[in-house]
Amino acid sequence: MSAHLSGVLTALASPFAPDGQLDEKTLRRLVDRSIDGGVDGVVACGSTGEFAAMTGAERRQVVETVVDQTAGRVPVVAQTGALSTREAVELSRHAQDAGASVLMVVTPYYETLTLDETLRYLHTVAAAVDIPIMLYNLPGATGVNLTPEIVGKLAREVENIKYIKDTSGDMAQAGQLIHHHGDVISTFVGWDSLLLQAIAEGAAGVMAGTANVMPAELVSVHRAVRAGELDRARAEWARIYPLMDAIMSAPFIPAVKAALNAAGFPVGAPREPVLPLDTATAARIASLVEALPQLSAAR
Repeated sequence: MSAHLSGVLTALASPFAPDGQLDEKTLRRLVDRSIDGGVDGVVACGSTGEFAAMTGAERRQVVETVVDQTAGRVPVVAQTGALSTREAVELSRHAQDAGASVLMVVTPYYETLTLDETLRYLHTVAAAVDIPIMLYNLPGATGVNLTPEIVGKLAREVENIKYIKDTSGDMAQAGQLIHHHGDVISTFVGWDSLLLQAIAEGAAGVMAGTANVMPAELVSVHRAVRAGELDRARAEWARIYPLMDAIMSAPFIPAVKAALNAAGFPVGAPREPVLPLDTATAARIASLVEALPQLSAAR
């Protein structure tokens, strides 16, 4: 499915069974939960999806499963960045062949690259495929910040670089991407608690791990802002913000999983070495989920 991306994209969690293996059946249900909530796309093997803790075979399985389950209902973004250029190219070609709409590419995240090394990596991966590329700016993990100037230059040089997910958490940087380079690249903000600000600023959309938990609610806020109904958007945002803030203030992957489990949607624990939340934090998130009964998987 090829389509211009915009709106709310769910950075899908990866459910694991008690034996630690990927729970494909629950992953399919999680895809449907987001699509039924009205999201505009889903993301396979993003950071929320714990891609860094998976084997290459598992990453391929997740992409194939998500593409199959969406069945063309929404675009699928596959995160195919890796520690080596060779692996990133192989994963990217596989995702393209599997039917992904867009490839999101994080730069290597262990040995901090120079800017020249980063640019060479991105050029090489983009040249290996035909479908659109979304740059994934994650400076907290990669040690390299893709500044608006670098992003604009890349988008003007490489035809299929069409999007960026900016997870710097810096709304000023996102604003520069939107206003200075919006003619060549569409900006998605990857910091969930900035959703309201990002859409009001003119971002193409947001990519949110919390959309696993509250897809319809985030979609409603997005649509209210786009419709110019700012009072309604703020009121709806205020209603869900306590849960949003609790998840964002905790270790993110286990917090998303704790919220899903509390909503009656068992996705298991994070894959070690990441551990579940401490008892008090998990209980607080569970109480906030319970305060929003519409999130229950039983509905």
